[in-house]
Amino acid sequence: MAEIIIVGGGAAGLMAAGAACRLGHRVTVLEHSEIPGKKILVTGKGRCNVTNNCDEETFLQNVRTNPRFLYSALRSWPPASTMALFEELGVPLKTERGRRVFPVSDQAEDIRQALLTYAQQARVQSAHVTKLLLEEGRCAGVEDDTGRQWRGNCVLIATGGVSYPGTGSRGDGYKLAAQAGHKIIPPVASLCSLVSPDPDCPKMMGLALKNVTLTLYQDQKAVFSQQGEMLFTHFGISGPLTLSASCYIKNMKQHTWTAEIDLKPALDQETLYKRITQDFALLANKSAQGALAKLLPASMQPVMVRRWGIGPATKANQITREEKRRLVELIKHWKVPITKRGDLEHAVITSGGVEVKGVNPKTMESKLCPGLYFAGEVLDLDAYTGGYNLQIAFSTAQAAARAF
Repeated sequence: MAEIIIVGGGAAGLMAAGAACRLGHRVTVLEHSEIPGKKILVTGKGRCNVTNNCDEETFLQNVRTNPRFLYSALRSWPPASTMALFEELGVPLKTERGRRVFPVSDQAEDIRQALLTYAQQARVQSAHVTKLLLEEGRCAGVEDDTGRQWRGNCVLIATGGVSYPGTGSRGDGYKLAAQAGHKIIPPVASLCSLVSPDPDCPKMMGLALKNVTLTLYQDQKAVFSQQGEMLFTHFGISGPLTLSASCYIKNMKQHTWTAEIDLKPALDQETLYKRITQDFALLANKSAQGALAKLLPASMQPVMVRRWGIGPATKANQITREEKRRLVELIKHWKVPITKRGDLEHAVITSGGVEVKGVNPKTMESKLCPGLYFAGEVLDLDAYTGGYNLQIAFSTAQAAARAF
């Protein structure tokens, strides 16, 4: 039986604590937030997309950074193991579009409570850890900001990244890792909103679009295209499609980035033209904006009219064939220029962190400092949206627990 110190009581920390307790170790979890697992509550819009119901090969194809590093951990603890564990802990699960797995209740709190139950044999204490205790070439424990020390055979850093700092992710793990000589890849926002100077975005603030296709262009080249949901905000665009697209943005200053939205992906241009012609015939005496009532959400109609360039008083039966063609083009290719990623404070996850070259991929133990381990978002690992990032936390946590 070993004495294990886990720094961080989030998804990775609680998973590792539960696994280590089941293996007979004594575990202490040090968490500076009042609510362990707080970040879990904001995942999946409060529903918690707990994993992705796919095989290992498909999973690794959706990992953006250092997928090969995950091969061993994922093979030992794949999505199927995560799903089986939560079912065992009393949380029925369901699989939705894109193989995304959620609790049947649609309540992230159920996942948090299940992890707390899994780790219930561990001691969870409030502490802000600021220092590693490095003795005779290994990690012998930690010290908090009051000078109190906790000593053990192994220390696991599972502090997360720097996204959503209000949930407790403040980058403390990077500072601790650096004390042991680890290189830190500078963290940047990933799975984040996108900022646009387009004045039309704030005019449609709060408008959620469903079943649209968002294509992201780097200069003139499409680098991402997917159908789903998105949202206009006061600063640009957000929502699931936007978060996914944000992962493909690199070298923001060296390229021109444009998000293009197909508002009617189920209709080709000719079919849409015929639909518009029929609508305008039925609404012949309506104004240009009124003629869009069956095509577009109310908050988008005046914005479309301005971008379309039609006089607001123009009647539907006065709109020419060429003007209808121009409307088709706008509906199929609504462009939003992108100039920045959203800030780290509201990013779902962080890209960057502890360089994985310094970590054993089978055990998650530091190659530089025996007795020191890592799990979850503190590592330079991140994936696309869809439950992959939580699964990375779970797989790496289980790998560490088995190695203690």
